[in-house]
Amino acid sequence: MSKIKSTWSVIIKKYNIYLVLVILFFLCALINPNFMSVGNLTNISKQLAVTTILAFGATMLIIGGMLDLSAGSVLALAGVIAVDAFKQTDSLVLSLLVGILVGMACNLINAVMVANFKVPPFIATLAMMMAARGMALFYTQGQNILQLGRFTVFGQDAFYGVPVSVIFLIVIAIFTWYILRHTRFGRALYAVGGNEEAAVASGINEKRVKYTAYLINGALVGIAGVLFMSRINAGQPNGAVGFEFHALTASILGGTSFSGGIGTASGTLAGSFIVGFLNNIMNLANVNSYLQQIIRGAIIALAVIYDIWIKGRRTKSRLGSIDKSSSSVDGENPAKKEEV
Repeated sequence: MSKIKSTWSVIIKKYNIYLVLVILFFLCALINPNFMSVGNLTNISKQLAVTTILAFGATMLIIGGMLDLSAGSVLALAGVIAVDAFKQTDSLVLSLLVGILVGMACNLINAVMVANFKVPPFIATLAMMMAARGMALFYTQGQNILQLGRFTVFGQDAFYGVPVSVIFLIVIAIFTWYILRHTRFGRALYAVGGNEEAAVASGINEKRVKYTAYLINGALVGIAGVLFMSRINAGQPNGAVGFEFHALTASILGGTSFSGGIGTASGTLAGSFIVGFLNNIMNLANVNSYLQQIIRGAIIALAVIYDIWIKGRRTKSRLGSIDKSSSSVDGENPAKKEEV
């Protein structure tokens, strides 16, 4: 009986986020039958594509002990420049590449500040958040870019019934999972986030890890910018305000620890869909928009409190096991001395 209980406890700890997602899905279906419609679920997936892609970048950074508060502003900058590139060249591929390069350029600056000048990621990316938004507004003179034509293929079209933006999401989810689970960079990222000094002592180049993480994040932000502008059919320099917090919420809910060294791509995906389901059911239930903001804030606070609580329990259990092992060793010493 105790073995079954312990096994069930391990399963709950390991898969709790997925259980929450399934329970929430059925609760939403019970609250409003329209939730289960194909059109509504497709719409949720299309809306989540942008913020979930941002969340994958945020997850990699947080695992490595970093942060990005500039994602929404860089998304807007990359998006409007990509839109303008398309209008100038009529090339979808080139516009996508331009968006990716702009995102990577901004995050390269973040990496230089964090890795070389030791600026705290919070401050470095906060500065980039303001600068990138200013650049987006300056580039467009505060005006929306309209009449995008074929550019809407990224955010509005479908391929064999699957939205193009969802295809991007699936590919990036697999990419993130592979990077974190099956590459040397992924292992180094966990090591740096868990204990940077120990990682450096073991021979890991922490600067290279930080540069790589920020550059990957930049590429994902650039792709998200293209998808976002394509979905709303306009280049909006004021768009995507606060998207970085949606991404952080999804990442934290998915089990990524703010203290670094812990997190998974699948957990982030589940966390993002939890946020998406909650937002959707609140809209279907006509919950006041101001109340929705309060609920989102409470979710972030509870997720962080839970993360701190779990971290504290793990630390106590480790210290307890160390104390037990040391006491057992001390108990054996007198006997050994007597034998001698």
